[in-house]
Amino acid sequence: MKRTFLMGVAALALVAGAPNAAELKFKPGEDSKFNWSSYEEFKKGHDLKGQTLTIFGPWRGEDQTLVESVLDYFRDATGVDVKYSSSENYEQQIVIDTQAGSPPDVAVLPQPGLIADLASKGYLTPLGDDTKKWLLENYAAGQSWVDLSTYAGKDGKKELYAFPYKIDVKSLVWYVPENFEDSGYEVPKTMEDLKALTEKIVADGGTPWCIGLGSGGATGWPATDWVEDMMLRTQPADVYDKWVTNAIPFNDPAVVGAIDEFGWFAKNDKNVDGGAAAVASADFRDSPKGLFASPPKCYLHHQASFIPSFFPEGTVVGEDADFFYMPPYASKPDLGNPVLGAGTLAMITKDTPAARAFIEFLETPIAHEVWMAQSSFLTPLKSANKEAYANGPMKKQGEILLNATTFRFDGSDLMPGKIGAGAFWTGMVDYVGGKSAQDVADGIQKAWDSIK
Repeated sequence: MKRTFLMGVAALALVAGAPNAAELKFKPGEDSKFNWSSYEEFKKGHDLKGQTLTIFGPWRGEDQTLVESVLDYFRDATGVDVKYSSSENYEQQIVIDTQAGSPPDVAVLPQPGLIADLASKGYLTPLGDDTKKWLLENYAAGQSWVDLSTYAGKDGKKELYAFPYKIDVKSLVWYVPENFEDSGYEVPKTMEDLKALTEKIVADGGTPWCIGLGSGGATGWPATDWVEDMMLRTQPADVYDKWVTNAIPFNDPAVVGAIDEFGWFAKNDKNVDGGAAAVASADFRDSPKGLFASPPKCYLHHQASFIPSFFPEGTVVGEDADFFYMPPYASKPDLGNPVLGAGTLAMITKDTPAARAFIEFLETPIAHEVWMAQSSFLTPLKSANKEAYANGPMKKQGEILLNATTFRFDGSDLMPGKIGAGAFWTGMVDYVGGKSAQDVADGIQKAWDSIK
């Protein structure tokens, strides 16, 4: 899946458990941007000295250091001996451990499809109505998070099994502010404005977009993000949900229409650096570099929050490069402000008092703010202080989450692997190569039918 591909070269398996006496990253009570009162309140009701909590998750290397800094506060508040571990093949390892009857107390995973499978086999503990109510009241677009965290158990009954924590945003368009300023362009607020800006850049003799689908064996995946964003901006969220489960066929008019919305940008030679023929072959890592050429080879680039890793060395996000929210259609106000993204979800795989307390800990602002104040962490928690974000770009992405009326997980990651990381990818390459949206969608549906 593309999420795994983008994680790059994985580190070796890491197992660590910082001692309870670990020095806290930020001393309680000293910095007013942290919600210390919520931490002290949590501390009062959770004396669990002598207990152990095992957590298995996806974070390795620098991310493990960051999550350990958060876990130190749980250790300090409860007295629990927390042992965090990960593995290069964590998706396979959690399946092996649960099937063998030796799961961790808490598992953290970024794959809703895998979580659904674990829930259906009876390996997860429901988190209960109180957690569901908490998410509805405390997370922006709360119903979206409840929907994402709800799965059918072994008995077929749907219950809340997961707690969403650490979110990524994909609905972003990148640009160079200096280029906009020199040309007199303004950040568009609606999709109609974005299309008008695209046409304006062409009329001025420029090229609006850099788009690259090249990614080795994963070529095509960047276009799936485009289509998913367009689905959310042209259709209600429940249609999106039916699409990713094939409750409506891939060649439904709604889906064909979303593919053609992507085509409006990508299949017009004047709109794309190198022309439409270059879209499939341009590597996604190289494609944003046109933003920084002089004169610019393009002015706009659609990609998730990770893409600055491939900007020229020394590029400062927020100054040399910036981003804006992929806007909705003004003509479809009932669809609100949808956000496409991904993220991790925590679940109880062995029901213990320490595991229950950990889920409660994730409800405290401090469990979010400590990571926010460092790097690479976004949250839809309304009570977390936005000023705790380590920098302006993170705060701006966090505000996109808070302003969302709908959040939906990356669609191709929710589909069966042979579709989301197969036929959908190759279909998008065929589409930019000249095939019609209808023919491509028919082919993807045929592939889906073959695995049912």
